[in-house]
Amino acid sequence: MKTIKLAVIGAGARGFLSYMPYVQRFPREVEVVAVAEPNEERRMRFAEALNLTSEQLYSTWEEFLNEPKLCDALLICTQDQMHYEPTVAALRKGYHVLLEKPMSNNPNECVEMEAIAREEGRLLSICHVSRYTPFWQKMKQLISDGSIGEVMSIQHNENVGYLHYAHSFVRGNWRNDTLSSPMILAKSCHDMDLIRWIVDADCTKVSSFGSLSHFRIENAPAGSTDRCTDGCEVESTCPYSALRFYMQDIETNPFAALIADPPTEANRMNAILGGPYGKCVYRTDNNVVDHQTVNMEFENGVTVMFSMSGFTRDMNRIVQVMGTKGEIRGDLLSSTIDLFEFSTGMQTVTQIPISKSGHQGGDDGIMRQFVSDLRNERYIDTLTSAQASLESHLMAFAAEDSRLNGGAVVDMKLFRQSFAPASSPSSLTLDILH
Repeated sequence: MKTIKLAVIGAGARGFLSYMPYVQRFPREVEVVAVAEPNEERRMRFAEALNLTSEQLYSTWEEFLNEPKLCDALLICTQDQMHYEPTVAALRKGYHVLLEKPMSNNPNECVEMEAIAREEGRLLSICHVSRYTPFWQKMKQLISDGSIGEVMSIQHNENVGYLHYAHSFVRGNWRNDTLSSPMILAKSCHDMDLIRWIVDADCTKVSSFGSLSHFRIENAPAGSTDRCTDGCEVESTCPYSALRFYMQDIETNPFAALIADPPTEANRMNAILGGPYGKCVYRTDNNVVDHQTVNMEFENGVTVMFSMSGFTRDMNRIVQVMGTKGEIRGDLLSSTIDLFEFSTGMQTVTQIPISKSGHQGGDDGIMRQFVSDLRNERYIDTLTSAQASLESHLMAFAAEDSRLNGGAVVDMKLFRQSFAPASSPSSLTLDILH
């Protein structure tokens, strides 16, 4: 069995913590031969964990890609705005790519990356890890098997969780769409992808409403200060207190481990005192929505209502799929799928085993599939290839366009055409842009 050789660009939480455990468990399947990471501490930590020598370490992706081709594929795990350039350069160099979602915060770049992958005959797989989880695989199987007849409508709720929202989208890297992406893309492109996968048809119309309503300076409590450590009079009762939240044990609160590297108590306190994670949630430079709804209609007549909220107690996804012969209700937090059949009145509740791998088994699942696709030379139209992911990305861009225009209905056919290349970069037809 051929060992697939990889290099990693971006050795942060996703590039290191999410995907390297699979590499470490299956060294005969996959080997990492290089890493490009500007942060020296992360770079050295990665090198130690993967047994890399100094010659296998690069401080930038440009430095790495200036070398002769060194391996089969790259994992590109940089921030949202840093996906396009290394991906295009890697594809042109002859590398296959596993790219963190979203593909890009620019629809033109998404279209171009997909086109270049086709032109070069390379696998460009997007990290929509949810498709690889036992929970969503079971949902897809039940629907494909006709358990509820023809799907008529779907209600899909993404409960972000109030602390997760404050950490990632008020104080964190995804707080401002000029620094990362709009919320519908940064957080909910997973949901757009799952909806498109379940419906199994192209989207025809999209409308959306939502705003940043709460985490604004005008809603700051009296007596609050710029930072939680500046003598804030309401810190002890504020649900978003950085001191209370980030000084918890990192086993109890995994978010606390993400604000400092390494996450010692002293380092975390320094991060609270001087970094974005100690800012008052009402006084940051955030601008992404804290709640949003999206309405969609598909070519097969299915209608979907998606809701994202940062004001929930749990991080969870709850889905209700309604068909002509039955209904499925899924709760990701409890990992249960409830099937009700109209003809018999029978209710079947399935408890889905919870994987210890990240994202309920999705991180391991996408690595396993990526390695398998490379070994078997499956490069086009794989489960989460760019060809599969582009449509859901365009749905997210259309939703944001609608939201910014007062909920105006977006015709997806016209929307797709507006981003189609003036001339195809190859003789291959971009048949997803029809």
